[in-house]
Amino acid sequence: MEHGGDLISYEKYYKGKLIDYSSNINPLGPPRGLRNILANGFNNIQAYPDIKYRELKASISNYLKCKVENAVVGNGAVELIDSFTLLAKRVIVFIPSFSEYEKRATINGKKVIRIPYRDFNVDMGALENAIQNGDLLIIGNPNNPTGRRIDKIELLAIYNLIVSSKAYLLLDEAFFEFCPDSYDSIELFKKFKYENLGIIRAATKFFALPGIRLGYGCTSLTLAKKISEIQLPWSVNSHAELAGKYIFDNEKYIRESKEYINEERKYLYKELSKISRIKLFYTETNYFLIKLIDLNEEYVFDFFLKRGIVIRKCSSFIGLDNTYIRVAIKSREDNKRLIGVFRELEVAA
Repeated sequence: MEHGGDLISYEKYYKGKLIDYSSNINPLGPPRGLRNILANGFNNIQAYPDIKYRELKASISNYLKCKVENAVVGNGAVELIDSFTLLAKRVIVFIPSFSEYEKRATINGKKVIRIPYRDFNVDMGALENAIQNGDLLIIGNPNNPTGRRIDKIELLAIYNLIVSSKAYLLLDEAFFEFCPDSYDSIELFKKFKYENLGIIRAATKFFALPGIRLGYGCTSLTLAKKISEIQLPWSVNSHAELAGKYIFDNEKYIRESKEYINEERKYLYKELSKISRIKLFYTETNYFLIKLIDLNEEYVFDFFLKRGIVIRKCSSFIGLDNTYIRVAIKSREDNKRLIGVFRELEVAA
């Protein structure tokens, strides 16, 4: 299982509706009103989207509070990751992390340098030894699957190293909105005009729109121009464009989603910390990485599947073995069910 969300492969193993804890999507669902926006915009599919996405980029720049000239869009965050790797000489990734960083780099013919996280924290010494002119360092912030966000002071230190090495930093912040409001990297780097930097986010997770495929972010004027030159034309379809012009103005939805996830994160952390056969890692987003004490991922996956829950096996993440799993944060009702199965697991043979 390289990615979560593949319920079709497991439907035959359980009679009933599966609960997907392998995919980290906002349990509140998409913003209200979006269904009508998309339905009323049906006739838009008879015309090409604006090839320069001017209105969409204006909406994104207003939401991110960056200049419209710094805004970039793509067919999901993965297209933007692909474009940034295409521009790099080499790609550096910390492991474990999202597999598409390395996969996109390899497909684009770039050499990949792996640096293990040290207790799931950035190893600055190893990074200093590895970084070279023209390299692209990709970091999940927060990282998938660990749920860790980089401390603001440490992030600035990484950026200073990148700039002094004439390299580039790409922050994948697909889970940004789920995090506590400690800092906003887009505001943090505004004074540097995002030189040697890209910050990308997505409608997929927080806005619960994985099917829309809308990635967005900001970067320097130079990199924004280069990205636009190598991207396929019309890669963002008209429905994704409509959604992007609507979702970012939903302040109530954004506030309620943040509050909901924060409460459920506290609840799940408190309850799962009581389970003796697992080690629960602290998270700043909407999922938990879990270390299995005396079990393996296959046994636990099957155990949960037989009870109608699909979890994420994590051995597909380079740097993790078969004793790690990941679970999302969902509704209180579903979370109670998840906790119940963990309690069953605790006393299972």
